[in-house]
Amino acid sequence: MSYKSYVTPEYYLDQYEGGIVPEEELAKALKQASRHIDSLTYNRIVGRGFSRLTKYQQELIREVVCMQAEFEYENADEVNSILSSYSINGVSAQFGSSWNIFMDKGIAMKRDVYTMLCQTGLCCRLAR
Repeated sequence: MSYKSYVTPEYYLDQYEGGIVPEEELAKALKQASRHIDSLTYNRIVGRGFSRLTKYQQELIREVVCMQAEFEYENADEVNSILSSYSINGVSAQFGSSWNIFMDKGIAMKRDVYTMLCQTGLCCRLAR
């Protein structure tokens, strides 16, 4: 059985009304974002089954997957960089845990998007 994203390209384009990720890269980006959501939720979605979650949880997860796919696409160079900071000619850049970026398990995500994911109740380490 092949892993399926929590969001279809059609959902991303039509319902979410996304347009940042090019269509030829969309399926891959949504699948990767879904896998990252699984990691951040301790695979609870996989364990329970997406269809067994509440409608509220399903909608939040779909929205977060779309947002994460866009974030990862727009920031691919920084997200995939092994450097957490660098400086060139007096100009510095840093990527990692900051006031607006959440980092866990090697996954970078906008902090407000992670907060949305937490509203599902699936991110707590002690949840059952």
